[in-house]
Amino acid sequence: MSAPVVHAIHENPEWFGPFAEQFEAQGVPYREWLLTGGGLDLSEPPPPGVYWSRFSASSHTRGHEHAKEHSRAVLAWAAAAGRRVVNGAGVLSLEVSKVLQLTALAAHGLEVPNTRVVIGTENLLAAAASFPTPFLTKHNQGGKGLGVRRYESAGDLAADVAEGTYPEPVDGVTLLQEYVPPAGGTITRVEIVGGEVVYAVSGDTARGGFQLCPADACAIDPETGRPLKPYGATIEVDPTLPLFSLREDLPSGLAESYLSFAAAHGIEIAGIEFLETADGRVLTYDVNTNTNYNPAVEAAAPRSGPGSIVSYLGGLLAEETKGEEAA
Repeated sequence: MSAPVVHAIHENPEWFGPFAEQFEAQGVPYREWLLTGGGLDLSEPPPPGVYWSRFSASSHTRGHEHAKEHSRAVLAWAAAAGRRVVNGAGVLSLEVSKVLQLTALAAHGLEVPNTRVVIGTENLLAAAASFPTPFLTKHNQGGKGLGVRRYESAGDLAADVAEGTYPEPVDGVTLLQEYVPPAGGTITRVEIVGGEVVYAVSGDTARGGFQLCPADACAIDPETGRPLKPYGATIEVDPTLPLFSLREDLPSGLAESYLSFAAAHGIEIAGIEFLETADGRVLTYDVNTNTNYNPAVEAAAPRSGPGSIVSYLGGLLAEETKGEEAA
């Protein structure tokens, strides 16, 4: 049988560079398990090691429509054989459903935005007619701000639907959500690895809009190589000014609540996003379980996000290797 390694399960090599660098730097053996084709022989045991799911809810936008089920199959196969799985099948279910995220967050005592769930675009306009304005639409299975639009009225949404410019959600589920301007024009993302907060990041909504993915690859047009102006941005992108910066202070007790939430749902690696309102509300609205990191923040941070992940996975792998040797 082959030696145990960390199996990094994902479908987007463009996002993997910082992790590959840390695996090499820390000497942690790994393999990239790409969810872009192939299959499984269920009569064979899964290769030994630690299985780390980095499945992305936006995979279908890269032509990987079947990656979700591929990932579920690999994780189920590994878990059934007793392999150590990080961010397993239950976490994947949260990653691909904002409805599940919001209901789980609320059940844990965290305040979330006022939200209505609509099944089928044909029912969207009727639901929007009685929803407070302005509002946002969001795709249930999103990522990178996918499907996020701000509307001043139900009539504006009706115009987009009539013109065919409203983006259809891949699973047929749309969220109508209250639009709350963030105080100071920023949102915050809290990065968690292995039961610890690594650091928190502020994102500039004026220039980042609704697409505040920290990875550099998210900010570049793959066809032109030029910076993108994200939907919802009110200021042109200036590549010399960072969208993200370290945040030192968090609302009292929030970090502890996030760590408790993550532990309750088996989430070992994540970035959880919230915004603060002018009237003092703290609204948690997104759980990213395939979290990415921003190079400018990494350069200023006391600890590295990818470095913390690889160190954590390396520790788990050492435990698994001892178990294999003992067996």
